[in-house]
Amino acid sequence: MTITAELIIKGDITTIWDIVSDVANWPAWDPHEEGARLDGPFKAGTKGWSKPRKGPATDWLLTKVEDKHVWGSESHIPGGKISGESRFEPLGDGTVRCTKLVQVSGTLVPLFWLYFKRPVQHDLHESLKALQNEVARRQK
Repeated sequence: MTITAELIIKGDITTIWDIVSDVANWPAWDPHEEGARLDGPFKAGTKGWSKPRKGPATDWLLTKVEDKHVWGSESHIPGGKISGESRFEPLGDGTVRCTKLVQVSGTLVPLFWLYFKRPVQHDLHESLKALQNEVARRQK
């Protein structure tokens, strides 16, 4: 199961990347996050932790980091795993296409789909809108 959200944000890629790679500051601008930390540098192999406002705290692992382009993470859930990827594509006109993808795999996918698909999709969109607001705030 894959859930996606996309938003084109007016701003430069450096500002966007600085915001999304500052994990400890996520709760300051993202309404989805209640707490977050990264246990090392923002690179593949580093462990992190976050507590969404509407869900349980979870440990995760950065699985992919391509500077100012993409980052991905993965966490285990009972009977499977959740993988996320955030992509950033400068469009050459002062905007950046920002895409969030969440993939859920394992035996509990049908239950996850039934109970969590809509809330997760909503949170992905809200996080992108909040990112847009934070970019605008920082670029004033």
